[in-house]
Order: sequence, then C-alpha cells, then structure tokens
Amino acid sequence: MSKSRIAAVDVGNDSLKGLFGKADFELNIPNVIARDREDRPVIGIEELNDKDPLDGIHIKVHSPALKENNVIYRVGNLAAKSDNAAELDPGSSKSEEDQTLVMLFASLALDAVREENSDVFKQTNGVIDANYVLGTGLPLREVKEGKDVGYRSQLLSSVHQVEFLVTPKYQGKKVNIKFDELKVYPEGFAAYINLVMDKELNIINKDLIDKRILIQDIGGLSTDIAVIKNRNVDDDKAQGFNLGVSEALEAIREEIRTKHGVELDSRRDVADIITKKQDRNHIMVKGSRTSVHDITDRILLELAKKQYRHLRNMWQKNSQTEICYFVGGGATVLKDYLKTLNNNLDGYNIGFFEDEKESIWMMANAYYKLIYDFYRKNIQEEPAKDTNKKAVKS
Repeated sequence: MSKSRIAAVDVGNDSLKGLFGKADFELNIPNVIARDREDRPVIGIEELNDKDPLDGIHIKVHSPALKENNVIYRVGNLAAKSDNAAELDPGSSKSEEDQTLVMLFASLALDAVREENSDVFKQTNGVIDANYVLGTGLPLREVKEGKDVGYRSQLLSSVHQVEFLVTPKYQGKKVNIKFDELKVYPEGFAAYINLVMDKELNIINKDLIDKRILIQDIGGLSTDIAVIKNRNVDDDKAQGFNLGVSEALEAIREEIRTKHGVELDSRRDVADIITKKQDRNHIMVKGSRTSVHDITDRILLELAKKQYRHLRNMWQKNSQTEICYFVGGGATVLKDYLKTLNNNLDGYNIGFFEDEKESIWMMANAYYKLIYDFYRKNIQEEPAKDTNKKAVKS
C-alpha cells in the first residue's frame, strides 16, 4: 500500500501554488489550460527530455468529478502559447469549474511522478498509485453557500488519473490519485492562520492574535473580506465579491494590443509588466522600450477605487476594526494605488506584505500549516521529523 503524502494546493485564479511533503517541493503553475490533440509536434524526443517538464505539461485527465472527461490539455506555460488558451471567467465559481480540477490533478501528478518519490508511491508498469492528504481552499462566498461539501465529496469518492503525453521526462507515465483525507478551508480563515501562527500552529504574532482584523484577499476573479474577532472568522459578517483583477488585466492586454500592436500571451504577462522590478510598466515595441503607464494607471486606479469602496463599507459595518491586511496576487498589483487612495482619503490603518511572494503564497502556506497539523495528529503514526528546509515563507 502506498504511503500518504501531504499536499497543500492553492488553485489561484492567476496561478496554482502548491507545497508537498515536508515542504521540500513547491510548484507555481500559471492557471491556464488549452485543449489539445494527443500527438502534439515536438522536435525529437532527445530535445524534449532535455526540457523542463513545467514548460511542457501535456496530459490526459480522467476523473468522475469532471464534467468533460478524458480530455487532453496543455497546462500552464505551454497552454499560454495556444490560440485557444482558457483562463477562468469573472463570475465563475472555483468549486464548479473543470479547470480548477485539471490544475489540481496536474500539480499532484507532477509531484507524484518525481524520482524522489519513488520510495513513497508504488509504481507498476509506468502507473503510479499516489495517495494524498490534501489541504486546499475555496473563496468565502462559495463556502458560505455550502459548495465546499460537494467539492470535497466528489474528490474523496473517486480515483483520478493523469496520463502524461508529450511531456518532458514523464512521457507515457500515468498517475492514479486517491485522497486519504481532504480538507477544504475558507480562504479568509486560512489567511488569518498564516498571519498569526507558524507551521506547528504556535502563535508567532501576539500583537495580532486578539485584535479585530479585516483581511481583504484580492484574487483574479473575486475578493473576499474576512472579519476576524475573538480569534475566529465571523461568518455572518465575512463577505465575498465578484471583483478581481482579471478583467482589468484583460482590459490592459487588449488596449496594449490595439494601441501598440503587441500580443501578450496571458494575463500573467500583463501582471509581470506591472509588478516587475526593472522597467515596470514598460514593454518592447519593435525592439524599443515603450511605456504603457498611461494604460495601466488609468485602468488599475479605477479598480483600486472599487476595492477601496469595499474596504470603506466593511470598516463602517465593523467600526472597531484595528487593521486591514491586503493579501493575494491582486493586492500586489494594486498596492501602490490603494496606498495613494488611503493617504488622500480616509487614512485607515492598512497593511501589505512588502515581500510580494509572501502575499502571493499566503494561502498555500496556510493550507500547509493546517493540513500538516491535521496529518501529524490524525494520520502519521510517528512524530514528525524536523526538516532542514522550511515551508516557503514567501
């Protein structure tokens, strides 16, 4: 029988972030998929196997949980180059989209197939049987609607198979994925856990533990605002909104195409232009460095104003709030605009994570802490051994 391996996966609207095992392996894959044929062309098998598997994820996915089964996909970087690339649409529910499951299964298969896990999972004739204890999450809005129950049950009740087709190093391998246990956490609660506790769930931020806090998690398609008091999320007051950065990024992408004739592969490319350290808000047009500041500032400032209105409304309803933390990839994109608005308007006590990776990886880190604690207390027979590599403290 295969051993169980821990996995903590945040299927974000921009990208999937995953931590596996004793946080000894991490994955960050753009959340883009594209339908494909089985025999995609490559230039020679030797050249294929010299490439990074993450740049050539080409899989067939079988799962009773999928609405459309046995479909072949390009995933991540490879999909972003396709004319038929699909990113999640505004208004969609993460728990009801095949794309969420395809990304989740792909990440687990990429972990299971690694040579380092050959002593963890049983492999017979190129088929790997991989058992996982998974921690993941859904937006507060979907959890409040009870969608986490169906999401969890459809994953727990079946075996899900990923077959690697024309993928570097893993071509021909199949991974059967089974969940020994699966926890679905509300994203706002997870963010709070990551703020105040370490991997062992010991309190590391005593200044915050008893404060009344808002956590505004800005994602690609939605925004969740968690209300924390008495060390718990107030489910009645927590709110979710169908407002993320994806539409704004798409608008920037389209305006760049119209004005400058430059095609960007995905929203991820737009986000990189906005957040990169060097030459921020610049693109190359016919070999010349060109500013797109006018486009990005106008569109992102308008989105920041909408996000700020949500902050103001939530603070008015929770007047004893002491601080609001902005987290998530969207907060990284909008940070400068939100700070400027706040300085010029209400002057709330707001906080950001200056380390952008910490903000982006917050959910995956939180799921890891929670599922590791569950695993240690309920599944692992022997006490956890310490590891030299710590969980990503982004």
